[in-house]
Amino acid sequence: MLDWETFLTTLYVMVDDFCQTQVPPDRHPGSQAALSRSETLTLALFARWRRFASERDFYRWAERHLRAAFPQLPARTQYNRQVRRHQGALDAFALSLAARLQASQGPFEALDRTAAPTRNRKRRGRGWLPGQADHGFSNRLGGYYGFAVLLAVHPDGPVTGWGFGPASSKDQPLAEVFFAARQQVGRGAPPCGMNPARPGAPAVCLTSVGVPTAQVYLADKGFQGPKTHRRWREQYGAEVIAPPQDNQVPAKHPWPKGLRRVLAGLRQMVETVVGKLAQVFGLGDERPHTLEGFAARLGARMGLHNFCIWFNRQLGRDALAFADLIDW
Repeated sequence: MLDWETFLTTLYVMVDDFCQTQVPPDRHPGSQAALSRSETLTLALFARWRRFASERDFYRWAERHLRAAFPQLPARTQYNRQVRRHQGALDAFALSLAARLQASQGPFEALDRTAAPTRNRKRRGRGWLPGQADHGFSNRLGGYYGFAVLLAVHPDGPVTGWGFGPASSKDQPLAEVFFAARQQVGRGAPPCGMNPARPGAPAVCLTSVGVPTAQVYLADKGFQGPKTHRRWREQYGAEVIAPPQDNQVPAKHPWPKGLRRVLAGLRQMVETVVGKLAQVFGLGDERPHTLEGFAARLGARMGLHNFCIWFNRQLGRDALAFADLIDW
């Protein structure tokens, strides 16, 4: 186990090196922020440990323990504004770690969606994000209110890209937007464009999708459909393998149980990563007031996840041994 000071120092050194070498200078109008971009990103990442019950809980802890390291620690509301402003840098840091872990060189990427609850589904009223979050269903949680998060995961555990939509979003439209954005990134353009699943909808801009893979995507039956797979292959260069749904299998083309078992085994890593994001980094504990805040904290979770994999490798530990990494 490490003490939290060593972990935080190592995290800051890596974040600062990333900010100095891989992102443009942080220029904005107005007075200088209390925290530098490196300091803001480090705190945003560190705050995602589930040891902290909420953003307020983390800030109380930071005010007690981090004043010496961050003497200009501002009021919590100002800190939250800075985190939201640096959402793109948080996404880029997570993806830079995936590249550092050589996640683009795997034989495949596992594709899956998971639930990100943002509110008790039984509460009355519209909440903080009406028209953005909504009701959906998750095999892990049942009915919930919040967002659906789409993940692409390397077989060794690093998250290579992600996106999110309302909880009611279906798997195929989420994947379509994800592949379209990745294709634009691969062409050197910003990951922005019209939503192919919703003609006439506002432009989609994702800084978190990552780079397109030359390998295949392994998905579950929610992403099935031969015609859909053909379109993804032709339009986006995305080769997807997913078993057909049981009630839609033509009698002459069933998947044998052995093949389903092999696919499930290869996809086991994405299920493990989903569990880590929920149990170790508190993905199910979000109660955001703004869409930008949710997106920034989601990027911070992916960054902390990838950083912990990198750190465990340096220590010669199991890559996903997060629970006992820090001796609090």
